[in-house]
Amino acid sequence: MKLFPYGHATHPEWGMAAELVLAQLRAQMASPDYASQPSLGLIYITDHLAAHAQDLLDHLSHALPWVTDWSGTVGVGIAANQVEYFDEPALAILLCDLQPHQYRLFSGIAPLSTHAVDGFVPHTALLHADGNTPDLAELIAEMAQRTRSGYVFGGLSSSRGASVQFAFGSAGSVAIPHPNRGVFEGGLSGVAFSAEVPLISRVTQGCLPVAPERTITACEQHVLLTLDDRPALEVLLEDLQVSLSEPRAAMTKIRSTLVGLSQGAQPTLRRTGEFGDEVMVRHLIGLDPEREAVAIAQAVEPGMRLTWCQRHAAAARADLLRIGAEIRESLEPDMLPESLALELADSALSEPHPARRIAGAIYVSCAGRGGPHFGAPSAELQLVRRALGDVPLVGFFAGGEIAHQHVYGYTGVLTVFTTEPETE
Repeated sequence: MKLFPYGHATHPEWGMAAELVLAQLRAQMASPDYASQPSLGLIYITDHLAAHAQDLLDHLSHALPWVTDWSGTVGVGIAANQVEYFDEPALAILLCDLQPHQYRLFSGIAPLSTHAVDGFVPHTALLHADGNTPDLAELIAEMAQRTRSGYVFGGLSSSRGASVQFAFGSAGSVAIPHPNRGVFEGGLSGVAFSAEVPLISRVTQGCLPVAPERTITACEQHVLLTLDDRPALEVLLEDLQVSLSEPRAAMTKIRSTLVGLSQGAQPTLRRTGEFGDEVMVRHLIGLDPEREAVAIAQAVEPGMRLTWCQRHAAAARADLLRIGAEIRESLEPDMLPESLALELADSALSEPHPARRIAGAIYVSCAGRGGPHFGAPSAELQLVRRALGDVPLVGFFAGGEIAHQHVYGYTGVLTVFTTEPETE
């Protein structure tokens, strides 16, 4: 597996933006380190280009005829190596150096089979979904169960206009018929990968606990009735150290508070005091003083664990660097030949290098993160580059992030496609 060609650009005219990206892709495909004719393309566009999604796909398919399969979606922002694009027309493309038998495209009209087809067995899957899809959480869990690993990653489309998805295939899947020729809205779509496609995926949290962990002891759907056998509202006010006798101060603090949820048998916090991957962050959506209850944006069950939390930029930065370090450490050999070590050091700030064993990467972050949360434009993506090194990377800012079998919030999901170690 060679490096994945990638490109990104912004321009008021969609055709010029596409040509700028194509120029980058063609230059990389002429390099011996990059794949020369990859068949799978991932495309992410900002919502400024949603109305031109079909034109873009047609143009790219004509310009890159060997790329027979396309998948992707729209975001209020998109990501590429060390840069993010918000509130401007932009697109980012990653061309994956995979063989057609190693992946399958799927969508609502061409679902992923639960049985092996032509010898293909889904092991993991990249998933794009419309957040307005009914029973979405159940559909994502069902999709995860269709894979051998039980792991899916990706995100929910985010757009101030059409929530378009791309699913156009003829090589790595059965042909996907659609009146709009590969562009549609609603439901789920994506790419499933076989076990032959090695990847590493991590979730980075963006919130920090502000109170002790609690156990849900009574609830009704989205309503918390008791925590640790005490009225939920009483516990909330105590943990936040506020009182309804001073409603202005109390509501200011409550509005900035979120809920971190996990299954009862699992630990919620790492030793560092931050959330682990299993925690799902949700909003508080209402208080019921009469029943001393608290409503949250997630159906819950007795026995689940709960921790009040708040968004925290410093914790988000530290956690993002942590997952990047974990990924790099898992790929780096204990000993490198001196010549290769020097070459990597020389190229650390210039361009991707095959010896890093990362062919390409996908980063899906919350639409509420990005540069503004991290302190400056593109600051989040620059942290990813600092943590991971210079690698081919694209992604988007989502209405919810998908990892394991769940939809997360205020998180980032970083996934890298890995290669075999270099040998001398």
